[in-house]
Amino acid sequence: MCPFSGFQWFEVPEGLLGPYWKAVGLAFNCTFLLCGSVIQLIACASNIYYINDHLDKRTWTYIFGACCATTVFIPSFHNYRIWSFLGLGMTTYTAWYLTIAAIVHGQVSNTKYTVVDFFSGVSLVRSRKSCMQFGNLKSSNIFMPLFFVFTLTLPSAIAVYWAFGDQLLDHSNAFSLLPRTGWRDAGVILMLIHQFITFGFACTPLYFVWEKVIGMHDTKSICLRALARLPVVIPIWFLAIIFPFFGPINSAVGALLVTFTVYVIPASAHMLTYRSASARQNAAEKLPFFIPNWSIMYVINAFVMVWVLAVGFGFGGWASMANFIKQVDKFGLFAKCYQCPPHKTAGSNQTLHH
Repeated sequence: MCPFSGFQWFEVPEGLLGPYWKAVGLAFNCTFLLCGSVIQLIACASNIYYINDHLDKRTWTYIFGACCATTVFIPSFHNYRIWSFLGLGMTTYTAWYLTIAAIVHGQVSNTKYTVVDFFSGVSLVRSRKSCMQFGNLKSSNIFMPLFFVFTLTLPSAIAVYWAFGDQLLDHSNAFSLLPRTGWRDAGVILMLIHQFITFGFACTPLYFVWEKVIGMHDTKSICLRALARLPVVIPIWFLAIIFPFFGPINSAVGALLVTFTVYVIPASAHMLTYRSASARQNAAEKLPFFIPNWSIMYVINAFVMVWVLAVGFGFGGWASMANFIKQVDKFGLFAKCYQCPPHKTAGSNQTLHH
């Protein structure tokens, strides 16, 4: 799961480069967390629908919005500690279920793959890879979590995309394409729990920032703090009802926000911090053994920035926004049941299309 307690990374550029960098980092992070909270709420409604479709997704969004609003009573990240570890197991199960189920299902006939899908997928994988937090900069603490996250994102993404291709444009939730089994329902339930926890992780930093803005951060009363936090969670709830497009929003967030918060801002800040010889000589963290000098480090940083801006922000942003606009044109705002299969009314042959 995304450990959003790493939210305060923007204080590092502030100490090194000044308050302007803090403001930029804070703006991108708050927007990212706001969109992340909306995504988790949409995902809750989308997932539960594939277990119980007697209610439409918009109604499920009302219900889960009320459930997620209870996070205003949770004081801090410490209260999520045990759930964050359980979340790792939940996402691991679901990722490997999707991988195995897609392979077992096999490739559908006449599968097509478009370039829009490819760049949208790049945005999604980059978005999920950003959801990592390292305790320190020792190599084992960096590469082991990186390897673990890739084992969750890449096999499932490749397998599902191989099996269904462009069908994912009209079925953003992969659960909708797989046959209903006990294994699938278990994955749905585990993801519901995980998404509720992640909603709390994403919202808590926003609660802290809002409390600081209105001067409520020193308040001891849980009820008063909960009341003060409602102006944060209610707009998130409302946005999830207006734009119930889980996949397109997820892709857009990866392309337009994660691109800067995870790659461009840190890489450019690193280059500016160590632009002088004295700063490089006194660097607290020395270069890893496989990078012999700072010139190569600068080349790597520059390559990452250019590649991510071109492929991620450029092509990924184009693909994500094109898909998002397409969904708005097709389903409209406040869609009652986004990408729901047709239903038949009881006792008749009339088909209802959402």
